[in-house]
Amino acid sequence: MLWRMAMKDPGASIQARALELLAELTTAEKLELLDGDTPFWSGMADIALHQASHRHPWPAGQVPRLGLSGLQFVDGPRGVVLEGGATTFPVPMARGACWDPDLEERIGEAIGREARSFKANWVAGVCINLLRHPGWGRAQETYGEDPVHVGAMGAAMTRGLERHAVACVKHFALNSIDSSRFLVDVQVSERVLHELYLPHFRDCVDAGAGSMMSAYNQVNGLWCGQHAQLLRRILKERWGFGGFVVSDFIFGVRDGVAAMLAGQDLEMPFRMVFAGCLPEAVADGRVPMQCVDEAVLRLLQVQLGVPPGTYPASLRSCEAHRALAREAATNSIVLLRNEGQVLPFTGLTSLAVIGSLASMANLGDRGSSDTRPLPGAVLTPLEGLRAAAPDLRIEQASGSSPQAAAELAVHCDAAVVVAGLDWRLEGEHIHPGDIAPILRLVPPPDWMVRLLGRRRLMPQWRPVANLLAWITSFASARQGGDFAAGDRTDLTLPADQVALIRQVAAANPRTVVVLMGGGAMLIEDWRQLVPGLLMLWYPGEQGGAALADVLLGRMSPSGRLPFSVPSQASHLPPFEPRAPMVVYDLWHGYRRLQRDGHPAAFPFGFGLSYSQFMASHLTAEIQRADGRMTQLQACVTITNTGDMEAGEVVQLYLEPPAREVERPARTLVAFQRLLLAAGEARRITLAIQLRACATFDPAQDGFVTEEGVHRLVVARHVEDEGLAVALELEAELVCR
Repeated sequence: MLWRMAMKDPGASIQARALELLAELTTAEKLELLDGDTPFWSGMADIALHQASHRHPWPAGQVPRLGLSGLQFVDGPRGVVLEGGATTFPVPMARGACWDPDLEERIGEAIGREARSFKANWVAGVCINLLRHPGWGRAQETYGEDPVHVGAMGAAMTRGLERHAVACVKHFALNSIDSSRFLVDVQVSERVLHELYLPHFRDCVDAGAGSMMSAYNQVNGLWCGQHAQLLRRILKERWGFGGFVVSDFIFGVRDGVAAMLAGQDLEMPFRMVFAGCLPEAVADGRVPMQCVDEAVLRLLQVQLGVPPGTYPASLRSCEAHRALAREAATNSIVLLRNEGQVLPFTGLTSLAVIGSLASMANLGDRGSSDTRPLPGAVLTPLEGLRAAAPDLRIEQASGSSPQAAAELAVHCDAAVVVAGLDWRLEGEHIHPGDIAPILRLVPPPDWMVRLLGRRRLMPQWRPVANLLAWITSFASARQGGDFAAGDRTDLTLPADQVALIRQVAAANPRTVVVLMGGGAMLIEDWRQLVPGLLMLWYPGEQGGAALADVLLGRMSPSGRLPFSVPSQASHLPPFEPRAPMVVYDLWHGYRRLQRDGHPAAFPFGFGLSYSQFMASHLTAEIQRADGRMTQLQACVTITNTGDMEAGEVVQLYLEPPAREVERPARTLVAFQRLLLAAGEARRITLAIQLRACATFDPAQDGFVTEEGVHRLVVARHVEDEGLAVALELEAELVCR
């Protein structure tokens, strides 16, 4: 079986070399390849005392006697997290607002190149868990709420990274609550799992991802790290994934034998659970050697496939990468409100810039994706405006006194209030009490093993590990710490920021509010008070320059929301961050708002422009091969009818007949970003996967199209009436 798996292409030198190496490895060496190369206790001390994850990559798979230098892991959703001057890009949610897979692929290439300059060759830069609720603390790390959109963006990042490194896609699967991620059990039906929460992972597999990270949480009563249905039957067998599965860090394996049998190939970053149980499990037959060999072969093939190349440190934050960060930050800005054409600013002699976030580097949370730009590398909103308009008198107020800020604003031609979230209000979370059960499995220190021997030591060590776990079970997250923020239960802005906005808006009728953050905020109680409103996100190191370009009219805003913003929290699905169990269904985001008849405050796909666009001449056809449908194709002409160059996002939605099963009224099936000169018209073609038009039928174990008339609609956003064309589809099993 291993020969067949490795030699699908008999001439492939990588597969052949991997098999040669497999034959040369001893059993002990094979088992050592199944976990990270760092001992547990020294590694934990390195994290606690030296912030190790920001100092060096985490190694795995090193076998010097065979010339294997190993895989070197680094995190990187918004840029390489190591100290040393890597570029900080806008967070993935901001890049999701660009709706631009081509741009995302270029960013993936840049992150991959910079990772290699740090001697890393394995990058966890593809976070694609679906945004089910805007309160998720790590919303900023994914691309949005829709699987077609998230899948296209994640696949693009995967392709870019894989040109220079191994892409790690995470977290497989249904990992979209942070405060209870170590304990929550997500209950989900087969249909919902395949139709909504897995397609984007499949897109990344199809894009060539070399590794997939299993999640901490449970799905239908089984931990993801030892979930045979997810890891083996779906990922490896159904989808044909040829890479390897890696555990989420430190606490991702609960039962080493069960994990190995389920398809977990590598435990990271320490020698921990696998090292403690697999030697005995292999010796007594609980884990077949064939299972070990399969995992090792996958790891060898990926390691041998790392692209060669020279990557100097000068690549970090080089001019080209800074320009790329600025392009992404500019294209991500979503103009939400522009009453009376308050923007772009023209004819100003003075401008009040108000709010503490205006003058601070606000790049995102301080969890595993936290980057470390060099001093002076980050251009804040205030610095960006001052650099772009040196002749404009810009006055600043921190906003700590709303009255003083209002007095400043009243004496200026216009006012900009920068408000929103930061790392203290949302982010990754570790609850020490939740990880206590895993601590029972920690290995003894190496010096104890050397002193007493493993056989003699282990009976004495187990009570010590149990005591450590018991003590930790009473712990809670340190308030104000890097991993403390977690999920948001209040989606409104802090009260002091709302008071500031109200006073400044009352003082100056040309007030524009700039929102920073990684997810939706509820702003219904004040948004009508300001004529201008835009979303800046966590915009990366070039965010200040991007903001100035848009506010001053040098670039038209072209970002589109990658999620829906509801008018009230009651329109969202239930969300309890500390829930031990939660049910995921088909209904979240725009799907839920449509079903329940609640118009969004700002719909999925929404965003204003300084220009205008028109769609015309929409046509569609079914493409066939051997008498079967293969895909749908739509063609449409988009015209920039305005007077300036601007970007537009063409969004194509499907409206199914929905006679057989309950379905959303309208879902995204394709999109494309365009940059059009004033007056320019362009005809484009959009390819639509049949899987995106189908429902998953558990009885047929596959995706089935529904017979009847389907409408394809080109729309500015999900609630826009748009331009439609009808197609008659047959009932057909289109894929597994």
